[in-house]
Amino acid sequence: MSRQSSELRTGAVTSLEDPPLLTPDGIVFKDRRDAGRRLAEQLEPFRVEQPVVVGIPRGGVPVAAEVARALGAPLDVAVVRKIGAPQNPEFAIGALAEGGVHVLSQPVVHATGLSDAGLRALIADVERELGERVDRYRGSREPVDIAGRTVILVDDGLATGRSALAAVISLRKRGAGRVILAVPVAAPTSVEALRAEADEVVCVEMPDDLWAVGLWYDDFSPTSDEEVAALLAENAAAVSQAPGEGDVLVRQVAIVAGPGLSLAGELSVPRPAQGIVAFAHGSGSSRLSPRNRAVARALNEAGFATLLFDLLTPEEERDRTNVFDIPLLASRLVLASAWLGEQSDVAALPLGYFGASTGAAAALSAAAELGDRVSAVISRGGRPDLARDLGAVRAATLLIVGGADREVLALNREAQRQLVCTSELAVVPGATHLFEEPGALEQVCRLAVDWLDRHLRETGVPAAPLS
Repeated sequence: MSRQSSELRTGAVTSLEDPPLLTPDGIVFKDRRDAGRRLAEQLEPFRVEQPVVVGIPRGGVPVAAEVARALGAPLDVAVVRKIGAPQNPEFAIGALAEGGVHVLSQPVVHATGLSDAGLRALIADVERELGERVDRYRGSREPVDIAGRTVILVDDGLATGRSALAAVISLRKRGAGRVILAVPVAAPTSVEALRAEADEVVCVEMPDDLWAVGLWYDDFSPTSDEEVAALLAENAAAVSQAPGEGDVLVRQVAIVAGPGLSLAGELSVPRPAQGIVAFAHGSGSSRLSPRNRAVARALNEAGFATLLFDLLTPEEERDRTNVFDIPLLASRLVLASAWLGEQSDVAALPLGYFGASTGAAAALSAAAELGDRVSAVISRGGRPDLARDLGAVRAATLLIVGGADREVLALNREAQRQLVCTSELAVVPGATHLFEEPGALEQVCRLAVDWLDRHLRETGVPAAPLS
């Protein structure tokens, strides 16, 4: 497979100074996020135009989200649906985009033998599906106003280019001032055809033999509708707030945990932030746990960023064995830690964990695996006795237990004896396992803030990078 690395602009082709090297199997990009970061480097000159970044769902949106994050730009979608042949839906005879834009290959349509009535019926079905997807992705939000603005249209690659063409026409109808088509990898013939439609084309890789877009990615797992919606919501929250001193920027996030598998979360970042604390909830709980959310608010007020996220998907939670699978829960916390290391607003912050019940065992197990990358661990009513290799934990560990939670208190005392790191056992008098007594949870918050002030604020190792 041969390769030509180039940045394509209307009327000019400029070689990249340091083109990426192909691996023996032809892979260039690790995943869509990596492709988006690489593409963003080529799009930096457009920052001064204050562009709107628009992704083509589904696969183009994770790429576009990285571009939007790098440029500090709003993110939207140009929803395009393939029009498949009646007898072979995977074979595209054209594409449909918002605003009633149809791009059809007339020779292919003729070859299928479709009548005019049959084609109209086929388009009507696709239009209904397109409308449903628009509602699913944007929810109640209005489309970003692109009238007169520079729009950077992003997909994860160009093969035939029909979807991109439909999207360009749709953006023109919505009033875009300029349309910049940007893709990580593309077929040369498609790029040449689209140069006549877009104002400029930017492409990181343009192989002579594309074969298939997915061949140029190490991980080309499908992007889910939920991930697209979460990325749009995350960007909308980020650009709608210009945080000042003392403000807390809250955004809903999605952490990809595998092919078609994402974990919902909420990242709260005060300005300024002194550290980042990832929460691991206990069995039967979630990121919506009122007790963990109360602690997270107290940490935000004290200047610490927090990540509340679901360690399991709703489907996984239905299998009760997963709820108590400490290695699985710990692996999700390690995954979330790596994700935090990729977020520009928190990547340089020291990392801590806050775990409740079985989540404390997951937090300690993850801390044992990550070593010095985790600076502090706090357990609330936790089960540290279920953790793996307590002796390997290096993070300063605070075990908070209710005085009336006698069985768990005994387990925590035994676990502390196995810890060789800095540790303390704090007993809240009269509190039971859930700390529901008046003032009990407030005492947990005070203990947690004090511990993080001593062991996380400006003293820890940054969360990124994780390998």
